[in-house]
Amino acid sequence: MGGAVTPHPETQAVLRANQALYDAFESGDIDLMSALWLDGPEAGSVACIHPGWSPLHGRDVVLRSWSMIMANTTYIQFVLTDLEARVTDDVAVVTCGENMLTDLPVDPDAVPGEAIAGLAGGRAVATNVFRRTADGWRLWLHHASPVLTRDQPEGMGEGNA
Repeated sequence: MGGAVTPHPETQAVLRANQALYDAFESGDIDLMSALWLDGPEAGSVACIHPGWSPLHGRDVVLRSWSMIMANTTYIQFVLTDLEARVTDDVAVVTCGENMLTDLPVDPDAVPGEAIAGLAGGRAVATNVFRRTADGWRLWLHHASPVLTRDQPEGMGEGNA
């Protein structure tokens, strides 16, 4: 008997927290983004690596980076693929493909009312690490890297480490 396996409730909770990250980015909601990240005494251990950026450390620095990115992004949409979630005690790791559709910069000579010059697609892979808190799963680390090729190296792929 085939069929989808329902993930463990903790895994489901982590996957919801992971989706909330992308929902916050898509909607440009810095308050929602802020609510997702680890706070309190552990706030200094938060880390984020945006594609092409150097690592950022500390909750305040990370949230400022998201504010800046969202302020300069008029449209972005994610389709997540290859979602894998692992929960061990109070830590969860989610890996996924980030398939993005975003706007291209507006031509400064464009006719008024032409807000978007076009759309572009891109792909990144991400690792999102969560910590369990009294308030639920909170993001501890986000690391996204661009995918520059469609080909897998020989011998790599599903089931290979």
